[in-house]
Amino acid sequence: MQLLLTISVLFHQHSQSKNVCGRANLNNRVVGGQNAPPGFWPWQVSLQESSGHFCGGSLINSQWVLTAAHCFPSASDVTVVLGLQSLEGSNPNNVSRTVTTVIVHPNYNSNTKDNDIALLQLSSPVTFNNYITPVCLASTNSTFYSGVNTWVTGWGTIGTGVPLPDPETLQEVQVPIVGNIQCDCNYGAGSITDNMLCAGLLEGGKDSCQGDSGGPLVIKQNNIWIQAGVVSFGEGCALPNYPGVYTRVSQYQTWINTQITTNKPGFITFTSNGTDSDLNVSCPEVPPIETGTASTNTTTPLPTTTTTTVSTTTKPTAVVCGSATLNSRVLNGSSVVSEGQWPWMASLQKNGQHVCGGTLVSLDSVLSDANCFSSPPVASEWTVVLGRLKQNGSNHFEVSLDVTNITLSNQTGSNVAVLQLSTPPPLNNYIQPICLDNGRTFPVGTTCWAAGWSSGRGGVLQEFQTSVLECPTSTAANGSICTRRFTLEQVNH
Repeated sequence: MQLLLTISVLFHQHSQSKNVCGRANLNNRVVGGQNAPPGFWPWQVSLQESSGHFCGGSLINSQWVLTAAHCFPSASDVTVVLGLQSLEGSNPNNVSRTVTTVIVHPNYNSNTKDNDIALLQLSSPVTFNNYITPVCLASTNSTFYSGVNTWVTGWGTIGTGVPLPDPETLQEVQVPIVGNIQCDCNYGAGSITDNMLCAGLLEGGKDSCQGDSGGPLVIKQNNIWIQAGVVSFGEGCALPNYPGVYTRVSQYQTWINTQITTNKPGFITFTSNGTDSDLNVSCPEVPPIETGTASTNTTTPLPTTTTTTVSTTTKPTAVVCGSATLNSRVLNGSSVVSEGQWPWMASLQKNGQHVCGGTLVSLDSVLSDANCFSSPPVASEWTVVLGRLKQNGSNHFEVSLDVTNITLSNQTGSNVAVLQLSTPPPLNNYIQPICLDNGRTFPVGTTCWAAGWSSGRGGVLQEFQTSVLECPTSTAANGSICTRRFTLEQVNH
């Protein structure tokens, strides 16, 4: 889900770069996708050696690039490619420059990844256009509260051991900020310093490992893009409970301005309104883990979270959930769904007829609405169909499973039912469990999706993008979430 918070930008200082930085004239992106169209991220650069791309970076003025220190343990003869869309094939807008100076932060710690930041001076200035433009940088007093939406871009792998397929097009992913206290709880006390910033999908629902080491984490306000972070490290790839960790750019305004003496980059103060929910976070008693590996040829993971319990002696178990490999839709309303778009959707059936929808939440459990069942429910009357796209006609990827038990919630005001499946289904691109929220509050304005089989449109699975509204007092007391009404035919529960 996208968390949409009201944020303001305050402008301070003057610089030549500031007058042009942060403007992506071709970017009107609202919600997430995968392939980034040409010119959407005109500050994104590819750092290349003779063997090819090894790190990302961001253009911050006409002759300097910001990247990660861990990209340069031994790199030499580096070429910076700007205006690049794909690593393979034709790129009519790209420009290349060699690197004359590499400045790694003097306090960079390769073990903890603290101060993971570096500057590259280009052999000659570049000319700005729609495909090559510097990004603005977050200034010293910037604040990034939990839930603020950000974007990460890069050419890295799209999963553990899964390379970006040809032509290796620039990838983009939208992820919310995770507060440093929460992030430190996840990685182990003392792992996340004030020089770091975390962002990721603790509740799942987005692709992971999209973003490249050294690349930018950016935020948009008033048509200006501001770089908040530099891709630094993460624990594994798409593991639950571990957001991506970034170098916090706002901590380095003085250092950057000291290194770049002329045509200084544009710095903008980014201020999050309201209060930061991270201040209310307290860590359970779990031991610190080893710091995740930073790799220069893979992307920092943007993992998902489940409700897995963490013991005091072991790391959390990686549970596959929230992965919709075939879902790259960018929508603003209701639409017919393609196969694999929502792989956790379940059709609950009696006598071969669809009655209600549900969601696969584990290898053997489906969550649904208690109002769909009699009391007490009779499990033998029900069948769960997974991998189904349409209620009429054939579905190549569907699996039908018997139900062995149905449990209705006895909590006052609750309408939740859990169905126990007879056997675990095979997991693939069309059948995957969803991650469950672990008790977080969703602010008014949070973007969300509904899906289900309506009686219209030939019984094909429908999807609808909506947003959270403030519930009436009586409804909110029951723990409900209210959304705006669907403007087209309402999907089934």
